[in-house]
Amino acid sequence: MRCFLAFFLLALLSDASAADRPNIIFILADDLGWGDLGCYGNKIIRTPNLDAMAKQGTLFTQFYVNASVCSPSRCAFFTGQYPARHRIHGHYSSKEQNEARGMSNWLEPQVPNAARMLKSAGYTTAHVGKWHLGNNAGGPPIAEYGFDFVGTSEKDGANGPGADPYFRAKSTALFVDESLKFIEQAGDNPFYLQLWTLVPHATLNPTPEQMKPYLKLRAGGKDFPHAAAMEIFAASVTDLDTQIGRLLAGLEKLGKDKDTLILFTSDNGPEDIHIGNAGHSGVGSAGPFRGRKRSLYEGGLRMPGIARWPGKVPAGRIEDKAVLAGVDWLPTICKIAGVQLPADHAPDGEDVSDVLCGSSRARTRPLMWEWRFNIAGEPFHHSPELAIRDGDWKLLMNPDRSRVELYDVTQDLTQLNNVAEHHPDVVEKLSAQVTAWAKTLPEGPHDPTAGKMHAGMPGAPNVRPAKGQGKKKNAPVE
Repeated sequence: MRCFLAFFLLALLSDASAADRPNIIFILADDLGWGDLGCYGNKIIRTPNLDAMAKQGTLFTQFYVNASVCSPSRCAFFTGQYPARHRIHGHYSSKEQNEARGMSNWLEPQVPNAARMLKSAGYTTAHVGKWHLGNNAGGPPIAEYGFDFVGTSEKDGANGPGADPYFRAKSTALFVDESLKFIEQAGDNPFYLQLWTLVPHATLNPTPEQMKPYLKLRAGGKDFPHAAAMEIFAASVTDLDTQIGRLLAGLEKLGKDKDTLILFTSDNGPEDIHIGNAGHSGVGSAGPFRGRKRSLYEGGLRMPGIARWPGKVPAGRIEDKAVLAGVDWLPTICKIAGVQLPADHAPDGEDVSDVLCGSSRARTRPLMWEWRFNIAGEPFHHSPELAIRDGDWKLLMNPDRSRVELYDVTQDLTQLNNVAEHHPDVVEKLSAQVTAWAKTLPEGPHDPTAGKMHAGMPGAPNVRPAKGQGKKKNAPVE
């Protein structure tokens, strides 16, 4: 009888635990900067739905990604580990270009990841939209990573004869349609959805209807025949916001809005206008921060971060103390869903479910980054190869110590006041940590320009990027 009662009580507790598990939606924009949303201070681009989501939940001012370009950033969210562990140092391209940069060709499907972990706990899982974790080089089907449903990706419908020139412009609407269909079909089962958009990554080509609100941005007036870069970029971001609004409305209509945790962020900082395929996406805003995509300065790594979960994540909160990062996503959602990570999978992030739900505390471990390749654009954005953030301090340095920079990034947002010489103890501590970490990373080629602030001054050596980098004909540009 006692055994029966114990079993009965355990079953009740298990059912209660299962009932408390939220649905989870992870929306990841592409090349959207910290300063591109109204709720982060943008005065040009209209983003009413994301602004409303921020008021309904919590806006984080210190939300970081773990790489300054696409593929490695996505790997960090998906696995909870620094991407270099998996030889993902830059964006995935062809097998030849991956090999030239010392990279793997895809993330191995057997690596524990967000989809597989939640699926093991009874979640129905879906990925819709951009993937970029290996399909450029013919990697495994996305479903092999633990997804029950796989929607349209960046490779479907964008190229080839008869391709719609407005595919990218319409892609977010298509992704939302597929997402809502998946959510409806999930029924009462808890679900995990990754909705990774193509926008506002280049090349942008919004429809005439999407551009109407921004005709006034044309230098020659609304009747001028050529669209301005900001007009095109703003129209693209506003449509992204519009479609996310459709997703939120559909979620409410299905009665699932109250028990769904949603995270919105971006994979890296805004594109640099000097990149060949940047097009109109190069006018995105990094807010007050130095650095853009590919840079380890704040503008390349610090992203908008908005979380909503009614009744759990505090509404109307602006959290400017806690430091969150992409590698925290896996351990956090596993904690929320009651999933135990495998003993042999050590995340580099930490469980921040308490921070999502209202706590404000310091991180228990620092964040570290590496960038081995060329950085486009103005020398002002050319960061050293390594970086570490611990507390208020951020140290950037080259392995040979040819550049050592220390900033209090809570006070010096633009990272202009290098105080390394005034805090040798902090430099010693942080440099030892990031150097030891870098030595654990897989060996591979480093671009000759990596870590150099190459200003092209008269008489300076003309340092060219390594094979497969820079503006060469065969250079991979993401």
